[in-house]
Parts: sequence; structure tokens; C-alpha cells
Amino acid sequence: MSKAQRTKFIFVTGGVVSSLGKGIASASLGMLLQSRGLKVTILKMDPYLNIDPGTLSPYQHGEVYVTDDGAEADLDLGHYERFLNIDMSKHNNATTGQIYYAVIKRERNGDYLGKTVQVIPHITDEIKRRILDLSKGKEKVDVVITEVGGTVGDIESLPFLETIRQFRLDVGSENLLNVHLTLVPFISAAGEYKTKPTQHSVMRLREIGIQPDILLCRAQAPLDDELKRKIALFCSVATNSVISAPDVATIYEVPLMFHRGGLDEIIVNRLAMECSKPKLSAWEKFVERVKSPAFEIKIAVCGKYVELHDSYKSIAESFVHAGVENNVRVKLEWIEAEKIEQQNPAELLRGTSGLLVPGGFGSRGSEGKVVAIQYAREQQIPFFGICLGLQCAVIEFARNVCGLANANSTEFNEATPNPVIDLMEEQKRIKSKGGTMRLGAQPCEIKKATKAHRIYGKELVYERHRHRYEVNNEFKAKLEQHGMALSGINPELDLVEMIELPNHPWFVACQFHPELKSRVLNAHPLFREFVKAALKCQKEKPD
Repeated sequence: MSKAQRTKFIFVTGGVVSSLGKGIASASLGMLLQSRGLKVTILKMDPYLNIDPGTLSPYQHGEVYVTDDGAEADLDLGHYERFLNIDMSKHNNATTGQIYYAVIKRERNGDYLGKTVQVIPHITDEIKRRILDLSKGKEKVDVVITEVGGTVGDIESLPFLETIRQFRLDVGSENLLNVHLTLVPFISAAGEYKTKPTQHSVMRLREIGIQPDILLCRAQAPLDDELKRKIALFCSVATNSVISAPDVATIYEVPLMFHRGGLDEIIVNRLAMECSKPKLSAWEKFVERVKSPAFEIKIAVCGKYVELHDSYKSIAESFVHAGVENNVRVKLEWIEAEKIEQQNPAELLRGTSGLLVPGGFGSRGSEGKVVAIQYAREQQIPFFGICLGLQCAVIEFARNVCGLANANSTEFNEATPNPVIDLMEEQKRIKSKGGTMRLGAQPCEIKKATKAHRIYGKELVYERHRHRYEVNNEFKAKLEQHGMALSGINPELDLVEMIELPNHPWFVACQFHPELKSRVLNAHPLFREFVKAALKCQKEKPD
């Protein structure tokens, strides 16, 4: 884009029902514009009153995504990072709670003396400020995409929608586009698609003062031209701006589907952006390998929130990335940790070629994870532990190899005689729950001649954290004496970051969350090598 051109703003809203995929749509749109040489960033606006999702149950909100700078954010930031291959920050996620908190603090400080503080203009001005600040970051961006959480018609979203209405007046129609994602349901009894929900959703937007420029229409199959013309007529948009968004085999096909529908071409023309043609060959090859791999393996994920797969969204996507690099489809077997406490682990893990134990909080299911890890260690099944997965691996090893009776974490049993996992010293003085864990990117020194060093190929890495408990340093010598390698150490706090068992085919665990740094065209090395080990394990199994 020419230096003389202004930053362009695209707002993405959703209608009819939730869970249509606004995050995927926003990330896909950003990726397409980025492929044309434009600098893009994305802002997620969440309408809930929590400051961030850090204290929300995964069952309510899904995964809490953590950025390098330690922000606990919406899981859609994971989609943005993976699709655009850029790092987001605390500035890329804003909640109603943050907006109101900022305004109320100013009111208490006397910034509004003599004035009545109101939603308009004070709340809407604060929302505008965050959008504009993102456009003026360290590097000037060409496009700011803002995704508004929730569904049009929700009372919680009204301040954000009012801001969008005002924003067109502030920056000019030539610098702004409204993209609305909606649903065109197929009614089996009638044997046809129905456009009325989309019409009503657009009507609600227009009542607020927003006219969508582009409609992305979710449906089971592509819409025919007649349906597109009908939607265009009743929603006052151009027919070519009604774009089909049918179900696809993989979310990574969505950008290509939008491109075939002309989405990026319409946007760059409407906003008069000077840019190159899209370069999508690498992405197309990736999608082809996702859909047509040479091999297939099954890996068990033993966790406590497995009923809602979005609780482990980044882990699931990391396996897709790692699978492509190994030319294999990874099928995940979701196992409830509490079930292993009551059943033989061999029954639940039968047919799997690897075990991953992810992060989590609280004692529920912890013993099941320990039992599963013991089975993987003794049966020589590739094992990968993340955060709490590392802690459970240390507990299992301490009990069954080091002979430390009742070894445990003080999170699960404060009276354990062998607290091999304990609350970090700096956490013992903290009372507030929000945003107070060890968060964000932290250094990890990798010891030479370890599996971790062979995987990373370097001696210092920075990985993202989200936890309060750590390996108790008082037990480090005992663990090492019995054969556990402490292969990664935080150089500043002398905390254990990685462990491994040298005499096992692949037994590696980390205190951090590597899934948060895996990218579509660059799988995280730990996931890549774990999948490679699982594939090797499967090939070596007797028929």
C-alpha cells in the first residue's frame, strides 16, 4: 500500500446464532489480505464483563489463550496468530470489563469532572481509542480487522455496534467496511434453504445504523445464484458481495474458499488498496496435505475438560500442523481423566500410539492422569506432558520409581509428605486470582545432549506459561538420581521447565504451553517430534 494511503478498518459481526466461526472468518480474511503484501492486525472485542477469560471455566469459554506479553485472551487470538503467523499482544483483545474499568478509573481520577459519564460518548470513545491505538502500533498497519463477539441482538454487544456506527463518520466510508457473518439454514421438512434468518439479522444491524457491505453466508453447501440474488435484494448489498461460506473439510480451507468467492478482491477494490495478487501456493499445498496424508495415527489426550474440545483448541490445531509435517493424519482420542481412575488404562488407551496429558487446574482427574502416564512409561508408549502434564509425570515418577510414598502436589494435597510439586514462592503472597499466574514468554535453557536439545537445536528458547505450581527444587536431585533428566531450566528462577526419560522411546514434558506457538506453516518442534515418535511406534507394533 502507498505510504499516502490511510489505514483501512474492517468490522466483522455475526448474526442468527453463535458459533458460526467469526474468528476463523476474521483470521481467513486477514490471511488473504496479508498474502497480498498488506500489513494486517486483528482486534477481538468480547462483550462479557470479566476483565479477561482467565478466571472463566473452560466449559464456558473454551481455551484461555496466552500471548507473549502475558495477556490471558480469547481463543480466537490463537486463530489470528496461526493464520497470520504473527504474535498478538494484550492490545489485540478487549472486553466490556476492560472498557468500563478504564472509564471508571478515569472518573475516579477526576478526568470527567463536571460531566455525566455515559455509554455515549465515554464508553464508545474508549472503544474507538483501542481500535485506533492498534492502528498506530510499533509498525503502522494497512488494515485493522475488528471482530465483535456475540450475536447481533445481544444487549451486551450494543456499545460495540454503536461504536461501529460512529466509526464510519470518523474515518470516512472509503476507509471502512462492514462484514456480517450469518446463517442460511437448510430446513429438511421443506427441502430448501431459508434466507429469512439472514434478512432479520441484517434488519437488526440496520436498525442500529449499520449497513453491511459484505455478507458471508454459512450453510451446509454453496448457495446457488438465485439464493444470492434474493439475499442481496432483501439485504441491500451487491449480489457479488453475498459470499458462500459452506462447510469444509478443514478450517484451513476457509481462506481458499473465500478467495474463490472473490472476498479479498472485493475488499481491496472497495477500499481502493494498492497491493499485489495473493500468494497462496504454500497454503494450498498445506491444505492438500491435511486432506490427503499418507498415514494415520491415533493419539490419546487425557484431560479433565475433554467434553468441550475447544478447551484444548491450540493443542488440537498443533497436531494438525505437526501431522502435515509428518505426512500423517492425527486422530485424537479424547479420554476423560476420571474414567482412567475407574478403568484399566490398557482398555482406554488400546489402539493409540501416543499419550498427551495437557494442562488444567484442581485435583479432579489428577490421579487418572498419573495412572495413564505410568502406563505410557511402563509400556514404552510415546508420552508428551504439558504444564500439569509435566507435574503429573513427576508425581508418577516420584511414587513409582523414586519410592517416595504418597508423593503429590500441594495443589491436590496440602498435607502430602513428599510435595514434589509445590506453589511457587512468589505465588504464596498473592491473593487476587485475575492475571496473577506466571504468564507469558519466559526463558528456558536447554541442556546439551538431551532429546530437548536435539528437538529445538538451540540452547535458549522462550515459551509461554500459565501456571502457579512448579517442580519443588528440594526433590530435583532425587529425581535425577533415579534417571529423570531435567533437560530445561529457567535461568532466572532456577525452575524446572522440561523433563525427559533418556531410556524411553519418547517421554518428554514441559511446564510451558508449546501449543501456543505452533503455526500453520511452521509446526512447533515438540509436537512435530512427538507425532514422528508416535508414527514410529505405530509402525513397529506387531499386527
